[in-house]
Amino acid sequence: MTALPIEDFEDLADAAPDHVRLEYIDGRARTKDPLSVEDFEELERRAPETVRLEYINGKLEVKAMPDGNHREIFVWLQEQCMQHRPDLRVYGESGVRTEAYQKGRARTDGAVALKGHFKGHGEWSQPRDGRYQQKAAHSWGSPVELPEPLRFTLDTEELKDYAD
Repeated sequence: MTALPIEDFEDLADAAPDHVRLEYIDGRARTKDPLSVEDFEELERRAPETVRLEYINGKLEVKAMPDGNHREIFVWLQEQCMQHRPDLRVYGESGVRTEAYQKGRARTDGAVALKGHFKGHGEWSQPRDGRYQQKAAHSWGSPVELPEPLRFTLDTEELKDYAD
């Protein structure tokens, strides 16, 4: 996770519900008391736009804010999906449950799904069978074969231009 500027922490602490007590330790926001899912969701709703929060393994985490390279990668992915699978959409800033029993919360940079997939869903989507099905790492620029239900290959060579 990323270091949080003190000014952003102060804005977050000012916005926090009265019963959520935050502290600033080594550039990170922490809660002084255990944080419930409901309290996290309220804090996340109130957080200033300069702060992106996650709730992982019962702990508050701060995620880096997107930059220009991030936006270029997101648009690149949208173009790839439209080219290969016009029935797919790339949904930005998707809230997902990250742990069993619906405790963890994270904001993905994006989610690829069929048109209309999220219609009627709440703020936080649940992965199939309570967990994410696959996790894979690939070298920058290598072709990536996407499995079902996507079924196409991403040529990631252009992404090298956006690597930090």
